[in-house]
Amino acid sequence: MNRLTKRITTAALSAALGLTVGQLLLGEARAEDDVRLRLNWMYYGSHAGFALGKDKGYYKEQGINLDIRSGNGSGSAHRLVANGDSTFSYGSCASMTNLAAQGAPLISVAVIDAMGTEAIIVRPDANVKKITDLKGKAIAAPTVGAVIHVATLYWLKKNGVDPASIRAVEVPFPNMGDQLKAGNVDAVEALEPFTGALLAAGNVSLGDPLLAAGDEVLFPFWISDGAWARANRPVIKAWIDALTAAKADMDANPADARAILVKYSRLPPEIVAKVPLPTYRFTIKPDELGVWIDVLKDLGQLSATIDKAKIVVTAQ
Repeated sequence: MNRLTKRITTAALSAALGLTVGQLLLGEARAEDDVRLRLNWMYYGSHAGFALGKDKGYYKEQGINLDIRSGNGSGSAHRLVANGDSTFSYGSCASMTNLAAQGAPLISVAVIDAMGTEAIIVRPDANVKKITDLKGKAIAAPTVGAVIHVATLYWLKKNGVDPASIRAVEVPFPNMGDQLKAGNVDAVEALEPFTGALLAAGNVSLGDPLLAAGDEVLFPFWISDGAWARANRPVIKAWIDALTAAKADMDANPADARAILVKYSRLPPEIVAKVPLPTYRFTIKPDELGVWIDVLKDLGQLSATIDKAKIVVTAQ
């Protein structure tokens, strides 16, 4: 090796080493960070931000190669994270808390504020005017462990109705309208964009069941494996930075967000046009999970004591 070649090789190695050390010091996500996100269901309104983030390359800018997969309810999505199939799941904190109480290594890394998109819907001829009228009725739930169903049971209990008096029927969101129309259920627990379509068809809302837990509560969370999260805080930071950029874009360009949601969800544009875009925030505090721990305890649904501080891992 001649002197010039040696100098070039040494400089190249030094530059490469410097870059690697710089990346470590800065805590940046690397280009090879493959991340799989498991949705609770198919794309719907509150998914608009991360669909936009993928479509416009915000995850790529943060060094994340994102693979988004649909799911079959929050519980199923969270189990796939616990089993190592997916990096993150998006869904119910109630499902996550119950699974953690059973020993699943799950924690929350961020939260999405999507309040105001849920409702209990009944037919106009069902003779159901208020929450107490649901006693003895059949209610369609996305899953019985979903936070919207937990909130419904809590709302019933707070109003003096035994939660065990209702019959829960698991029905996917897209099928709820048909089941309600056919009279197979007396009420459905819906969220946007399905809530808007059900109301447009002449059905009636009893209100948002999540408000029974508090005036402002959070329920869709980003869930991950606890050991992975503690070892990969830079990836969590990159993840949240990408979501933050996508949120800013969505707020500035709502028409773009809706067009991208149509592309990913394959819902009709006229339906997506009526879907309220969610209000996002990505910080999380243990107390925000504590609300749902208390609700689950009140309903007798927790199998073990949960320390809320131990099921939250943040980027910092």
